[in-house]
Amino acid sequence: MYKVLGGVASRAFRVLWVLEELGADYEFVPAKPRSEAVRAVNPSGKIPVLLDGAHVLTDSSAIMTYLTDKHGVLTFDAGSIERAHQDALLHTILDELDAVLWTAARHSFVLPEDQRVPQIKTSLKAEFVRNLERLVDRVNGPYLMGDMMTVPDILLTHCCNWAVSAKFPAPPDALSPYLSAMRARPAFKRVRALAEMENVT
Repeated sequence: MYKVLGGVASRAFRVLWVLEELGADYEFVPAKPRSEAVRAVNPSGKIPVLLDGAHVLTDSSAIMTYLTDKHGVLTFDAGSIERAHQDALLHTILDELDAVLWTAARHSFVLPEDQRVPQIKTSLKAEFVRNLERLVDRVNGPYLMGDMMTVPDILLTHCCNWAVSAKFPAPPDALSPYLSAMRARPAFKRVRALAEMENVT
């Protein structure tokens, strides 16, 4: 059985969503960054952490890729042209959306107060909008890769949700049907429900 350490309101959401889509058995251990439980398995203190037996895996995108490759779901085969396009989408979203949101978070509450530059968030919001508008045209059917849902869909949806909580501008209207369909997935809703358990532990 897998074990996931992290918080629902973090990048751990992505890993939990993948596990729910896979129907895999796992244990969710609510844990904050740099907590004792996290540092015991990941000296950097970063979340999420996936434990697969004796193996400790970190970085949400690496964990998602590992799980989908291992189970053969939500991904195209390694070495295929489709997988190359899938990986390009994954890294584009990481570079152009996730990184922008993380930089804003760092200057909001992560960095020591004397190192924060709140004014940078104005330009980050504008950059996020430009980058997201370019991605709209990459939705090639019900999902980014056409008829098959893949890891980039989970990453894009999570980034758009993160943007809402970070008070970034709303996604383009053209993306609304796609995001509504992703958020309506039973696996997504089950992860959202984990937040209630997290709040009472």
